[in-house]
Amino acid sequence: MNKKAVVLYSGGLDSTTCLAIARSEGFEPYALSFDYGQRHRYELQLARTAAPHAGAVEHRIVQIDLRQFGGSALTTDLAVPRDRSVDSEIPVTYVPARNTVFLSFALAWAEVIGAADIFIGVNARDYSGYPDCRPEFIAAFEAMANLATRAAVAGASLRIHAPLQYLTKAQIVRRGLELNVDYALTLSCYDPTPQGLSCGHCDSCQLRLKGFAEAGAVDPIFYVDGENL
Repeated sequence: MNKKAVVLYSGGLDSTTCLAIARSEGFEPYALSFDYGQRHRYELQLARTAAPHAGAVEHRIVQIDLRQFGGSALTTDLAVPRDRSVDSEIPVTYVPARNTVFLSFALAWAEVIGAADIFIGVNARDYSGYPDCRPEFIAAFEAMANLATRAAVAGASLRIHAPLQYLTKAQIVRRGLELNVDYALTLSCYDPTPQGLSCGHCDSCQLRLKGFAEAGAVDPIFYVDGENL
């Protein structure tokens, strides 16, 4: 029998690949997205459409308003950095405590549906340097989860899966293509147009384009600077 797993699912390249990996490992994916006041809310439109195609058994979008705290270009009117070196300092697109918040909601849903597994598409190789994407953070949250739930007290153990943790973006793209992920139904851009065209210049777009180029594949989505890049 398939096992249930909660998959954090933004509708982006990494989370969609992560969902496909969960399915390939025999899990029934329960996809969890967040409307947290992000400027790139267009990703949620794609997520609603794409979740069933990606194989989600159920898809929920939880509303939380991180704009109340600000501190990020994704939740305020601060400009999204463009064409910067992604190997430099932690950028202003970092959303304080975002993955901690998201994993906490995922933990709650997992306990309710009887799932012992949570998947998250964090990556610590081709990424923007966010502290809540590091292996130490994932290990610490898993340890906390196994202290903080009724299921854990009753003897069940919960596991946080981060299957993309040590992969390059090119390796992620290749793995997704092996699993027949439809990347045309994903959005990575931090600052897309109202029509959903990707800017091609933010950290996320740069990493995505680099990944497809190094994987020898064509990115099927559309960018402001041309039909596709």
